[in-house]
Amino acid sequence: MSANIFLEAVAKRRSYYGLDKTEIVSRERIEEIVGTSTLHAPSAMNAQSARVVVLFGEQHDKLWDIVRDTLKKVVPTEDFARTEEKLSSFKAGYGTVLFYEDTKVIRKLEEDFALYKENFVPWAYQGNGILQFIVWTALENEGLGASLQHYNPLIDDEVAETFGISKDYKLIGQLVFGNPIGEASEKKNIPLSKRLKVIG
Repeated sequence: MSANIFLEAVAKRRSYYGLDKTEIVSRERIEEIVGTSTLHAPSAMNAQSARVVVLFGEQHDKLWDIVRDTLKKVVPTEDFARTEEKLSSFKAGYGTVLFYEDTKVIRKLEEDFALYKENFVPWAYQGNGILQFIVWTALENEGLGASLQHYNPLIDDEVAETFGISKDYKLIGQLVFGNPIGEASEKKNIPLSKRLKVIG
């Protein structure tokens, strides 16, 4: 397979905020995509510390109700209508992927390899970012739209309690996905000459 096929998928990935619940990809296929991505995403020292939860249906809706109710307590009243509108667009989607890191795995690595102790958290986050990118790009390549959100740590405790998630898991991001009903957000690139240097 030419690298161009992969790079085309990379270039096509965007943030979609206009979503609805129309099932254009089966739950089984989405589970397969997320599972395969999780299984094969690289991680430092093959730690495999990433944990993933996929929410569909009422559970997906419940997540975004939690986010709304949590933010209502901290966002000024005069600004909340705009926030609620944004959150409603996420709830309108078909599902959400929650990305976590298992802190027990990371702590064990810190103990076993004390010389590199300071590196394991950033390495874990880098690995989680790679996994998020793989899932996001793969779902979009399947025809879905998605956007990555970060309402952690505000929602962490209630989400863990509601969905029975281990307290050892640290929430990293929330990828909401669904049938795209609008255009992707525009992406403006800084000239590559300012970002890439080739030596030799």
